[in-house]
Amino acid sequence: VWAPELHHIDGRWYVYYTAGRRGPADAPFIHQRSGVLESTGADPLGAYADRGMLYTGDDVATGADPKWAIDLTVQRLNGQLHAVWSGWERNTTFARTPQHLYAARMSGPTAIATNRVRISSPVESWERRVDPVDGLDLQEGPQFLVRNGRTFLIYSTRESWLPAYRLGMLRLQGTDPLDPASWSKTGPVFQAANGVYGTGHNSFTVSADSTQHWIVYHAKLSQTPGWDDRVIRMQPFTWSAAGEPVFGDPVPSGVVVSAPSGECR
Repeated sequence: VWAPELHHIDGRWYVYYTAGRRGPADAPFIHQRSGVLESTGADPLGAYADRGMLYTGDDVATGADPKWAIDLTVQRLNGQLHAVWSGWERNTTFARTPQHLYAARMSGPTAIATNRVRISSPVESWERRVDPVDGLDLQEGPQFLVRNGRTFLIYSTRESWLPAYRLGMLRLQGTDPLDPASWSKTGPVFQAANGVYGTGHNSFTVSADSTQHWIVYHAKLSQTPGWDDRVIRMQPFTWSAAGEPVFGDPVPSGVVVSAPSGECR
């Protein structure tokens, strides 16, 4: 079970997660799909009902052939709930399949209402794989960032087990989030520096007094390939005069970061 996300929607809590039975030794994660839990009450620590797998394919009318899907997140845009996730073009047993970002409109927090649309692919030089043998081109871990009427989608790219893992950004410039032409790409917007490696799969929050914006992400402690040395980090970020996020460089290990504004010290 991967990447749980907690969202509060219309008075209930929802946990979007990725899960699947284990595949063969050379492709153990080929069965991953995205699902959702719904709280039975208003308490985020209370009981939840598993609403099962969300449809992530090309035939929502029949629900046939849902495609591989991980890291699903949701956001209300123009009054309508939308889902975005990382997926494959087709299901396969080949473990090095490229991962794209897909989106669909939802009829509610537990149901996809439309066929998926591919809104972005890892085609830029700074997104392409680093490892020529075992690497893959990918976009994953999408996270919405909305401020002052502007919508951004921050995602992770390059191999997650390598120090080159980093963040890219899509900006919604059109009115329809299901139109690929409505998104423009910038990147990398956050990457390894100052002895901090593999900066990816982030989320966002604000300080207790809402005066600061913070990015929370995981990073590697070394340049050695693998996932075993990943840690959780956080630091504040700012905004440009044009209204776009400015993440800067990762704060080096050992440097004291002041507590978020408004927090008890």
